[in-house]
Amino acid sequence: MNRRIILKSMALAAFLATGFELPAFAATEVAGVKFDDTVTVAGKELKLNGAGIRTKVIFKVYAAGLYLAEKKSTVADVLAVPGPRRVAITMLREVSSDDFGKAFMDGLNANTEKTERTKILPQTMKFGEVFAQIQTLKKGDQLLLDWTPGEGTQCYLNAKKIGELMPDQAFYNAVLRIWLGDKPADTSLKPALLGEK
Repeated sequence: MNRRIILKSMALAAFLATGFELPAFAATEVAGVKFDDTVTVAGKELKLNGAGIRTKVIFKVYAAGLYLAEKKSTVADVLAVPGPRRVAITMLREVSSDDFGKAFMDGLNANTEKTERTKILPQTMKFGEVFAQIQTLKKGDQLLLDWTPGEGTQCYLNAKKIGELMPDQAFYNAVLRIWLGDKPADTSLKPALLGEK
């Protein structure tokens, strides 16, 4: 070995010995969509609990991520966790608001008992009005569903507020059960949101 190679090797060894680390990845990628490992909702830091893809037949419809104050692996724990929460959805294909709204209602009805559906009906109707304001969800559009204790559920489309606040936590939990209920919209998305590898 010549002297230059030895010096370079020693310099590299010294550099690595100083505790240099490769940067940690600050996002999880699903179908080309990046989900930050943490987000802030209502001034609180939330962690990415899990993320996955909603498929219908063979088509990838959207990528979704669930954010909670602390990671949870069971549906009961997710529904009971205190503090703010977020579901982040990024569209992977264009979908009409009618189709998206229908899928939402089908998922809600399939996973919510009749008495609870009656209780949250006014908020469900308000949520339906949100989809009436949007003709189409385009590929790349981001829909956020945030729950803030003491305030309610707020929807955002591409960082812009849409619709009114829906104050009842039972409504937000009913929305979560679309993906996490006994009859989830996508059986492979449910375990992904619960953080299963």
